[in-house]
Amino acid sequence: MRESTGGTRERIKSVALELFTEQGYEKTSLREIAERLNVTKAALYYHFKSKDEIVSSVVEDRLELMDALIAWAESQPASLDTRRAVIGRYADAMFAGDEPSVMRFFEQNQTVLKSLAAGQQMRGRMLRLAAMLCRGDDSPAAQLRAVLSIFAVHSSWFAIRTPGITDAERRTLALEMADELLAPIGTGRDAATEAP
Repeated sequence: MRESTGGTRERIKSVALELFTEQGYEKTSLREIAERLNVTKAALYYHFKSKDEIVSSVVEDRLELMDALIAWAESQPASLDTRRAVIGRYADAMFAGDEPSVMRFFEQNQTVLKSLAAGQQMRGRMLRLAAMLCRGDDSPAAQLRAVLSIFAVHSSWFAIRTPGITDAERRTLALEMADELLAPIGTGRDAATEAP
């Protein structure tokens, strides 16, 4: 493994996610990760002391992406164009590079994420992102629409089971659903549904 430390860590995370998704987190050992990488367990241990550290590193990468997106969203006006741009940028990030394998891992290993501090931080970031999506409309319907629009991006990885669908088609469909959810925010169209 004669790569830069950063490149090696990325390769380890990628291979570990592959194995976690194929076999499950609990059934995958550090030894199996090292074997798939064709390195010794000691070489792997130099970069990550445990499977939890690998997952935490993956989640921390995701948190950095979300923090940047939230910061950008905060600097924009509360409008439908901004909401569309935020969810579009979020989808871009979730469909780029290794993110599809990250999304599949997250979907298949929910209990692992809930037990890690980094996984718990993810929930907070998701709620902050949803708050950016419904900024200017604090109605319960707007809050739910904002969360569901994010979930439209996430759920496209496991809810769409059409054989042969491409990642681009999956992304397009997810954004179409998200847009349907986001469009009424701030328009007052949900007011009738909130009456007791």
